[in-house]
Amino acid sequence: MGNIGINDLVLQEVLKIMSKTLILVLIGIALLLIIYNATLIDFQDPFHGDSTIALIGIFAALSAIVLLLIYWTSKKIKETIDNDGT
Repeated sequence: MGNIGINDLVLQEVLKIMSKTLILVLIGIALLLIIYNATLIDFQDPFHGDSTIALIGIFAALSAIVLLLIYWTSKKIKETIDNDGT
């Protein structure tokens, strides 16, 4: 039961790469959303109309980036603990 085969190790490595790639893609999308929403802001009156929605969108994208970075860091910590424990 406790035996890990070569296929399991390959699968774990593929999932690590996919996870990292997915996180980077999501961060890239969030950055594109920030850039797009920044173009919608009326800097003469940033807290009225569509500018408010754009500011909320920027804040949401920044929050998503922070959460993704926290997740990425926690995965690295978990990998370090798992590697040191064995």
